[in-house]
Amino acid sequence: MSKNTFIISSPFDTYSGYGSRSRDVIKAIIATDKYDVKLLSQRWGSTSFGFCKDNPEWSDLLDLVIPQPLTEKPDIWMQITVPNEFQPIGKYNIGVTAGIESTLVPKDWIEGVNKMDLNLVSSNHSKNVFLSTEVRQNDQVLRVTKPIEVLFEGANTDIYKFIDTPCSVNIDIKEDFAYLFVGHWMQGDINEDRKNVGLLVKAFYETFKNKSKKPALILKTSAVNSSYSDRDEILRRIKLIKETVNSDDLPNIYLLHGDFSDSEMNEIYNHSKIKAMISLTKGEGFGRPLLEFTFSKKPIIVSGWSGHMDFLSKDFNIIIGGTLTPVHPSVANQFLLKESQWFSPNHPEVGSALKNVFENYKQYKDLGKRQAHKSKTEFSWDAMKDLLSSMLEKNIPEFPKMVTLQLPKLKKI
Repeated sequence: MSKNTFIISSPFDTYSGYGSRSRDVIKAIIATDKYDVKLLSQRWGSTSFGFCKDNPEWSDLLDLVIPQPLTEKPDIWMQITVPNEFQPIGKYNIGVTAGIESTLVPKDWIEGVNKMDLNLVSSNHSKNVFLSTEVRQNDQVLRVTKPIEVLFEGANTDIYKFIDTPCSVNIDIKEDFAYLFVGHWMQGDINEDRKNVGLLVKAFYETFKNKSKKPALILKTSAVNSSYSDRDEILRRIKLIKETVNSDDLPNIYLLHGDFSDSEMNEIYNHSKIKAMISLTKGEGFGRPLLEFTFSKKPIIVSGWSGHMDFLSKDFNIIIGGTLTPVHPSVANQFLLKESQWFSPNHPEVGSALKNVFENYKQYKDLGKRQAHKSKTEFSWDAMKDLLSSMLEKNIPEFPKMVTLQLPKLKKI
């Protein structure tokens, strides 16, 4: 019996979070062995292309790419992108998105998910925001009417795992204790960019200035891409914040800039000098680096709101409290609405957490081990694959198939 055609449009060949998500979903669908999978390669902002060529274990996906425009209507159509780009191309249509990092989704996102037969988001935070957002227009209320289900972003435990081998990535720092941040440093004033990198840099300087013994902070970050100009922009931002701190005796901040393979990232997470991860994020649709880091069995200091709280236990991590505050004008755009809110961590809690983990590290190490067990048993790629397979089986209908008519042979008269 022929398989249903399953065409997936996504940025699977880019160095981006959506690229990672796309590859994982595509691999899971292929693993079901139930569909004839074909791919359309899409851009993702200004992030670099060429991931599959640079990572041979994914190069087979390039063989599945088909030309555009499509000549036939597929049985199943999936788009992995932001919802305002969703279009119902197939007989059955699935939209996949990380969702939103604030408390409201835009009107065209609601319209987008309502075009699809099924929508998959990465976290309960995203699902709840989609379902709670209502937009009034012309005496009517626009809300989500199509199904939305949560498909978490599982980590590949063959790659992300505890290792004690030397790191192949050059991390040449003099300190024996370093905090790690991983994520983009996006637009916005200090304490207003979505990943809150500006606040993290400021808080780190202020917490450990003039101390006789200091940890380091390693930023694995970029603004847009891996170019030299991007690196210089990040260094410029750090320098500007450094100049606002009233001290000549400050801790060191190091920059890791550029594209790294998944295996190299796992080596970085497990590096002997990196003792904990920190993220003061204002909002996450999911938070992949946080999940991936948990497999190193090290503690995490993190904001206590949004998508990552699906997998990060409050009992096993250092959760920073805070309040919901309006999205700042310096970051508001067509996706992050100025009417919406997101998380602002309590500044005193940030400093206390940084200081406590550094000075009392032994009492936090066991928390990391317990979180690693939870991540491995509940949030692996295999668990995500099984959940996705059951969702597809439950929701995708049977399609009529062309049957060859077999006429009986007649005897000659």
